[in-house]
Amino acid sequence: MTAAKATLITCHANADFDAFAAMLAARHLYNPHVLLFPGSQERGLQKLYASIDTRAYSFADNSDLDWESFDRLVIVDTRQRSRVNHVAPLLERPGVAVEMWDHHPDSGDDIAFGTVHLAQIGSVTSLIVQHLREREVRLEAEDATLLGLGIYGDTGSFTYSSTTPADFEAAAWLLGQGMDVNRINDLAAHELTSMHIQALNSLLESAESYTINRTQVVLAEAAMEHYLGDFAYLAHRLIEMEKFPVLFAIGLMGDRIQVVARSRSEKINVGDICAALGGGGHAYAASASIRHMTLHEVRDAILRQLYEQAHPDKTAREYMSSPAVGVESTATIREADELMLHFGLKAVPVFVPGTRTCKGLLDAQTASRASAHGLGGALVEDYMQGSVQTLPPEAVLKDLTAIIVGARQRLVPIVEADRVIGVVTRTDLINVFAHEQDSLPVLKHSPSKERHVGKLIQDRLPSSVKDLLQLAGKLGRDLGLPVYAVGGFVRDLLLNRPNQDIDLVVEGNGIALAKALAVELGGRVREHQEFLTSVVIFKDEKGLESRIDVATARLEYYEYPAALPTVELSSIKMDLFRRDFSINALAVRLDSTPFGQLIDFFGGQRDIKERVIRVLHTLSFVEDPTRCLRAVRFEQRYDFRIGAGAERLIKNALGLKLMDKLAGPRLFSEFRHICDEDNPLACLVRLDQLGILPAIAPQLALTPTRKALLQELQDMLSWYHLLYFEKKPQAWLVYFLGLSHGLPYAETSVLYRRLGLPENKRAEILNQREQMRTVRGRLEAWQRRQEGQAPKISALCEVLSPLSLESLLYLMAETENEYLQKSLSRYITQWQHEKADITGGDLKALGLPPGPQYSHILRTALKAKLDGETQGRKAQLGLARELMRQEQERKARHPSKG
Repeated sequence: MTAAKATLITCHANADFDAFAAMLAARHLYNPHVLLFPGSQERGLQKLYASIDTRAYSFADNSDLDWESFDRLVIVDTRQRSRVNHVAPLLERPGVAVEMWDHHPDSGDDIAFGTVHLAQIGSVTSLIVQHLREREVRLEAEDATLLGLGIYGDTGSFTYSSTTPADFEAAAWLLGQGMDVNRINDLAAHELTSMHIQALNSLLESAESYTINRTQVVLAEAAMEHYLGDFAYLAHRLIEMEKFPVLFAIGLMGDRIQVVARSRSEKINVGDICAALGGGGHAYAASASIRHMTLHEVRDAILRQLYEQAHPDKTAREYMSSPAVGVESTATIREADELMLHFGLKAVPVFVPGTRTCKGLLDAQTASRASAHGLGGALVEDYMQGSVQTLPPEAVLKDLTAIIVGARQRLVPIVEADRVIGVVTRTDLINVFAHEQDSLPVLKHSPSKERHVGKLIQDRLPSSVKDLLQLAGKLGRDLGLPVYAVGGFVRDLLLNRPNQDIDLVVEGNGIALAKALAVELGGRVREHQEFLTSVVIFKDEKGLESRIDVATARLEYYEYPAALPTVELSSIKMDLFRRDFSINALAVRLDSTPFGQLIDFFGGQRDIKERVIRVLHTLSFVEDPTRCLRAVRFEQRYDFRIGAGAERLIKNALGLKLMDKLAGPRLFSEFRHICDEDNPLACLVRLDQLGILPAIAPQLALTPTRKALLQELQDMLSWYHLLYFEKKPQAWLVYFLGLSHGLPYAETSVLYRRLGLPENKRAEILNQREQMRTVRGRLEAWQRRQEGQAPKISALCEVLSPLSLESLLYLMAETENEYLQKSLSRYITQWQHEKADITGGDLKALGLPPGPQYSHILRTALKAKLDGETQGRKAQLGLARELMRQEQERKARHPSKG
């Protein structure tokens, strides 16, 4: 006989008490059965599962299952395919009966076949208990208690808005079966550790309130280095403490983000929003686990979904920029590049010649790179993106975001009657959500509550800098222009590190402020009208030339509805969003009262406090791979750490081989900055660990020998700086010599070209390498001659004189010969600076007529001094007389040679 098939009962990944209890309840309906528990992130449930006799409940491990032994699959607490990947072998096998017990609303990811038991009820366990009650199933007291735990958990002990009479009836029946309410209270109790308290405090401190569809919605976030269990309970505690109508608790945990959402309002469906994030739930309670977004992107995605719920009827016609600036497919790449540069566009639609019919898209990066490769005369149609998604003017916001955010298409042409009547860009969407966000009140706990750093400016900055910032603020008030100090200056102010490199951003006419500033400072303005930037150049209190960059806050697109669009001015928030890391996306408002309002939209203060480097969006390293190097530079400079999410994004960028696309000059600039850091070696080692160095060029991989040499070079440079000599070495040149250590000439030349060294610099450093090779042999010969006799210092100086300071430091670090290292040290610090004790004036006083003999005698006197053969000026004068006498005798013997 063939063995009877069994039923496999399971729930969704990251189970909660209700899902677990529903599995236990369902086992009374199906026999024979096996239970498959996919695990949980809730510590209480993990502890409960570890305490029970799993064999008695027929639990099995995934690895032990014989999939062929099952002809039925029962799934509880979900219907979403993506949440039950652990039973894919059964879902994909023909002939398997599938039954689902669920209380969540429909979603686009629902399994499309099988039998569904569905009810709008607070707990799915309650739904199954109804069937147990109808079948008059008798339960053990412990069993009834565990089922009751699921109902209590998903209804918030019957306090959630999703609770129904059926939940009370199910609990009442379980109570009659011996359910122990006290034991449920013990099992559901949450032990809060110090990490939980810290996370709860972060949620409170970061809570921001928005009015969506006339309902208060609160977003709160916390960042943890590792996974924190019971995060859902923290959300529950927060909503109970503050009585929020709707809450989204966002937890960054290592390389993932956990979202827990709760709603007491019928106007906000948190289940739909979490489903859009890849999670699930119902209208009143939902969650999502996200791996490929930053905190800022998750926050924006939630706001976007909220906005879509609140404005379901607005169409693309209301969002688009019109008319659309575009190019015909027969235009040249050069013409398209100039058009996009003129209007500041990142992409344009491509039209069929003589029409407004969309044929494709061309992005600015493609046009720029094609021009750089000498393809400016090529046709646009040869390099455009041909497959383009368009939308009609009746399309809604959800359709637009699906293309711009989901498909990552830079813009959507809006087409009517086969004509492009406008475009909706990524910036248009940002403006929609930013306008919604910026116009809403903020809770008392908000991180964007007004914090003023005027006292820090007063205490930490020189008076000249303070005066400059206050002057800029005063002029901003006079002109009615919001003025901000931005970027690294603000970061270092908070870190109490010196940085007087001031960049100003103005919301409005930045050039007008620059001109007013120049008048007050007695300076001049250099304008870049097309980029809305300017530089104020003036003399500081010491008479030295100083400069301040003044920019207008602007977006990357131009979008007013006119034949010739003008620059789209933006808020400071959008300007900061263009920056690399959260710690650099800070601003101080200078025209505020009181002075010095700190602006922090992206958690920069938090990340400074937690000493972590985080990007603002997941495409950060894709858009600019040099940020990989900058992330390491800031990490090592400030003793921070690159966040797990940012590190994953770096590895993704390396996997896409984006370093290959980096132009040499940009690499050279980044490497020079790294070499100017206090600890360049730490940066290089970290770059090597992350795989960035070999991704740039395989020859850059740090071998143990090269790493040891770089350490010696760093030590030598530190030693030299302590000497306080006026002449300073070019640190980058020294390190570049170290990075090419052991490579032959041809490979070194290729490497230096890859690293973007300018032609003259490349020739210089290659020449120095060849000189050093010659000098090494001469040094060895010199050392052999010194054995057993007084050293000839003058001979050493003659050998070393052709070398630059950088090459000398390199040789000193490279050599393992202690005597030679000491000799090089004496040459660098003393011998190369020595001069003869006599001068040309002394020779003239001795009656020597001017001529070539002057330099010969002075060189001979210096050699004698270096070699200890003459002591003092008197002895060198005697040597000069003797040399003059010998020259006179030579001339007397050979008068014809004069």
